[in-house]
Amino acid sequence: MDKRALITGITGQDGSYLAELLIERGYKVYGIQRRTSTIVTERINSLLDNGSVETFYGDLSDVNSIIRVLKEVKPDIVFNLGAMSHVKVSFDIPDYTVQIVALAPVRILESLRLLDMKDTRYYQASSSEIFGSSSAPQVETTTMLPVSPYGCAKLLGYHITRVYRAGYGMFASNGILFNHESPRRGETFVTKKIVRAAVRIKLGKQKSVKLGNLDAKRDWGHARDYMRAVIMIMEHDKPEDWVVATGEYHSVREFADRVFDYLGLRADDYIEISGDYFRPNEVPELLGDSKKISDILGWHPDITFEGLIKDMIESAWKEETVAVNQAQWRAPSYLR
Repeated sequence: MDKRALITGITGQDGSYLAELLIERGYKVYGIQRRTSTIVTERINSLLDNGSVETFYGDLSDVNSIIRVLKEVKPDIVFNLGAMSHVKVSFDIPDYTVQIVALAPVRILESLRLLDMKDTRYYQASSSEIFGSSSAPQVETTTMLPVSPYGCAKLLGYHITRVYRAGYGMFASNGILFNHESPRRGETFVTKKIVRAAVRIKLGKQKSVKLGNLDAKRDWGHARDYMRAVIMIMEHDKPEDWVVATGEYHSVREFADRVFDYLGLRADDYIEISGDYFRPNEVPELLGDSKKISDILGWHPDITFEGLIKDMIESAWKEETVAVNQAQWRAPSYLR
């Protein structure tokens, strides 16, 4: 019988890639999605259409819906990817952020325990934001000093996962994933915002882009690579906590420069700095050391920083125009 995987946040960037990879490995995939007035399944529509994925309506703030889905699906693995995942927005809605990001892991883990689902493995999507102001590079044992409501909420989820693992003998693992992007990234995240704006500027559809702190440095990888790591974490023979990162970081300014350069443009000609996009507290630099997962599980990222940028730009270009005139722009040699 195929193993059953339940994914919270299946309609998001990570959930869609994870679902595809699990299906390739022979899993039967189920997901929890919130009921909304607009359609949010575009990332997994093909999987829904061909019957590869089945979803259930539920909400991570509603323990009854979590219990109902767990009893219905009887999953072998639960991947908790659902979250209010925008760090800047978490300052505006801290209470909601904590309700979803911090307490959902408690609700799921306690539901698994009360339902006596001792053989079900649990994955908690942690975040490099739990390191906050700690000096880079960050590893599994680095002091965790979050500086945002999102980071604080993720830290509770991280620790409660460890508590249930130690206290109840549950297979519960944390993946401390550093920033990971892709063409499926939400429009309000800075990488997608930069890519989308640069493409639209090249096409004459937009004149400029407003950004915040250009000096923040992040360790950016590709979401598909990171979801491959997540599966390896959960197929390991024992539950542990793992940093997943590329081991190199770049500033927001450098990311923007690379994107605009790819399109034959100069970033400084189009970027406007706006105070609206600065956080009350900023994490200056996040740089992960993924030696543990590399040495023990053999995971390494396949897609480079330049490859990530190329993938995002070419996808955005296709979305913005039906017919691409290749003569209009040419990638620099290091990206060809």
